[in-house]
Amino acid sequence: MDARFSRLVEVSDGGSGRPVTWHLLDNGPVLDELGVTPVGTLLCVHGNPTWSYLWRGLVAAATNAATAVAETGSGDVWRVIAVDQLEMGFSERTGTERPLERRVADLAALTDTLELTGPVVTVGHDWGGVVSMGWAVDHPELLSGVVLLNTAIHQPEDRAIPWPLRLALQRGVLGRATVATPAFLETTLALAHPPLSAEVKNGYRAPYRSADRRGGIGAFVADIPVDERHESWNELERIAAGVRELGVPSLMLWGPRDPIFSDTYLDDLGERMPLADIHRFEGAGHMIAEDVEYAPVVLDWLGGLSRSRPLSLSKGTEPVDKPPFDKLREREGSGRPLWSVLDELRDSSETALVDMKPYRTVSWKLLSKRVRQLAAGLVRAGVEPGDRVSLLIPPSADLTAVLYACLRIGAVVVVADAGLGLPGLTRAVRGARPDHVIGALPGLTVARAFSWPGQKISTTTLPLPTALALGVRHSLGEVARLGADESLPEPPAASAVAAVLFTSGSTGPAKGVVYTHEQLEAVRDALSSQYDVGVGTGLVAGFAPFALLGPALGARSVTPDMNVTSPRTLTAKATARAAAAVDASVVFLSPAALANVVATADALDASDTAALAGVQTFLSAGAPVPESLLAAAGRLMPNATPHTPYGMTEGLLMTDITLDGIRAAADDAAALPDGEHAGGVCVGRPAGSVRVRIAALDENGMPVGEPSDQPGVTGEIVLSAPHLKQAYDRLWATNRIADADSVPAAADVQGERWHRTGDVGHLDAAGRLWVEGRLPHVIVTAGGVVTPVGPEQRIESLLGVNRAALAGIGPRGTQQLVAVLETDPAASRPAALGDSDLVAAVRHATALDIAAVLVVAALPTDIRHNSKIDRSALSRWAEGVLSGAKLSAP
Repeated sequence: MDARFSRLVEVSDGGSGRPVTWHLLDNGPVLDELGVTPVGTLLCVHGNPTWSYLWRGLVAAATNAATAVAETGSGDVWRVIAVDQLEMGFSERTGTERPLERRVADLAALTDTLELTGPVVTVGHDWGGVVSMGWAVDHPELLSGVVLLNTAIHQPEDRAIPWPLRLALQRGVLGRATVATPAFLETTLALAHPPLSAEVKNGYRAPYRSADRRGGIGAFVADIPVDERHESWNELERIAAGVRELGVPSLMLWGPRDPIFSDTYLDDLGERMPLADIHRFEGAGHMIAEDVEYAPVVLDWLGGLSRSRPLSLSKGTEPVDKPPFDKLREREGSGRPLWSVLDELRDSSETALVDMKPYRTVSWKLLSKRVRQLAAGLVRAGVEPGDRVSLLIPPSADLTAVLYACLRIGAVVVVADAGLGLPGLTRAVRGARPDHVIGALPGLTVARAFSWPGQKISTTTLPLPTALALGVRHSLGEVARLGADESLPEPPAASAVAAVLFTSGSTGPAKGVVYTHEQLEAVRDALSSQYDVGVGTGLVAGFAPFALLGPALGARSVTPDMNVTSPRTLTAKATARAAAAVDASVVFLSPAALANVVATADALDASDTAALAGVQTFLSAGAPVPESLLAAAGRLMPNATPHTPYGMTEGLLMTDITLDGIRAAADDAAALPDGEHAGGVCVGRPAGSVRVRIAALDENGMPVGEPSDQPGVTGEIVLSAPHLKQAYDRLWATNRIADADSVPAAADVQGERWHRTGDVGHLDAAGRLWVEGRLPHVIVTAGGVVTPVGPEQRIESLLGVNRAALAGIGPRGTQQLVAVLETDPAASRPAALGDSDLVAAVRHATALDIAAVLVVAALPTDIRHNSKIDRSALSRWAEGVLSGAKLSAP
């Protein structure tokens, strides 16, 4: 903590009338020295048992920003005042009881003494969130915004007080745990992720070294209003009601691992302030200010605030944000809704979809009727427009029918598939805050075990004891009977939220991607146009999102018999049987699934071969697909044109290339002089109305350049398309990064939206896109920036190498390169190769200074695709190995 910011202020105590001394951090005097004028003040209030030390990072970041403004003359300057509440930190111990009402008055007396003028943005954490909100409610004429970190404005009626607080409040425990011993303080400090250093812990302990200094900690816990008889209950009620009327911009930064203020409290705050910007930092917890770099997010939000709104917004001012688009009801525009084919073919006895295990066919007539009945029944079961419905159902006719029923009534489907793994699935479902969960028995069992929220509906009728144990209120059969009259509400607006689809989690925690109906319709139209998929097309979908889009496209759909959580379980025979079931002309498989299909091709018989011969279009995407693998698949489907589209959950189809196109691109690249081709995977030209730009990397490997379509420039891939996602769910900071700030000069389309993909690549002279890796995997050596995919491809061309990954270890700017290989035959255990022919060949093939070559039995990949190499995890592992750690599998 920078001692320049520390000051003492004498304030008249409203209760006793005598002067009391406050300690606070205040960068105001430093701003005066710099000669800069703040645009406003951040009033930061800590909780229990912390003190203003909690906000040291925000004070420092704001002051550093002010220093930059003093040098450049550009940017906003913010004064930061972080208080130590009386009886806490280094403020005076008065020995006076200070319930919530008095603490709010105390803070007001301090700001009066400081002669604080607006605009003011309050910042609060833990119980300081409540105190800061009390000040905000009482000072609408000064208030410009609100920032909250893991706090609560009220205790939800249906939830008990968090167990750590219940324990601390027990008679005989309160004094010992909070005052007589530092147990409460130490328990709080232990909630940090990762653990706090000894120095930081000592910083928090500094004002609380003895029992006579910890009285405020116990008093704060005792002031928790557990029911309406408590002294602070009425004041908390007053503040909670006032929060709804603030009418100012707000930002909530949340650590979902908090055992005290869980997502339940975030949901409550979000309901009270529905226009709030929210960012959940997965992996962070109660000590969020220590767990993550939150200060840059706050300053970035404040910058957007000053650019887009007057900073003097106060109580009663109309918010400038649009109303939440998931509340709109009237359908807009002339687009065809996702269920339009179901309506058009409601009397058709033709096959709509096929379940392979157990085998059954479903006609358009039956599917359409089931969708209408379920839609009407869900409404009667309490599902309302805008409600979130988590679907925990394996790919099947049930999943398809429920999904389209939810879409039809305006409910928001949450699709977080089992491919995320149990921990990832749990994080996703909890973060998506579903109002309802519809699942098969395995999914509902997990939901019960991990206390997932939402009304529970089962796909099948369960025995009564099982249903009661799992909290199941209805089965799908019962829901269909409730909707037997097929009475449907007005359809949702095109601009209403339709779905939250979760990413694979291959480059960090899975993110919820929000799509509106209009955007999903654009996805459907893009796929239909690019691959000529429509009514009558037979579609084999080895990837769930494409199976779910089948009815929207009008295609006969089937998912092969496979374990969707392990794509490598798909066999050639299962693929052929699925193709035969729908007379398939289009097949979509992930690269991992495709590899095993090729590997098991010997099991095909004549009928299987005939079924695959009917395929006209073959697609594989989700990770880079080697040319040799596409060629092998092409031999299994000799009449099909192999394609490998490039896309992501945020935009399922961005570019496309055929096998012939890949070969032509490789020939063009080989004809270039040495050093003029960066390598990578060619993913082809933009599909339809997609536009591609590149934001060039600087010497630090960061995308700082103006996005352009100049060929040969390596940088972050930036995309525009009508079928891009709307946003990331409750990830405000991620949205700020992903939504390209600097619109390319060529972006002359009204309302065009751009998305920073986090992928790195370049455009060639023919307008083809080459992907060179992920932005977090860019390696910055002393010799310059290295993108991983090109060198990996050159290593994989060597005899005896199946797959390679390039990792960087050490400090950025002087990172060392490490090649990690899967070999043929496979290594039985991890090993570091010394001087050998293979090591020499790797160095020669890459023309790079490779510090070490390691071999492993299998490279770590994501769960969903079994294909995307986790290079970040590999780098950490390699650094440990080369630092002397035990040589275990990554």
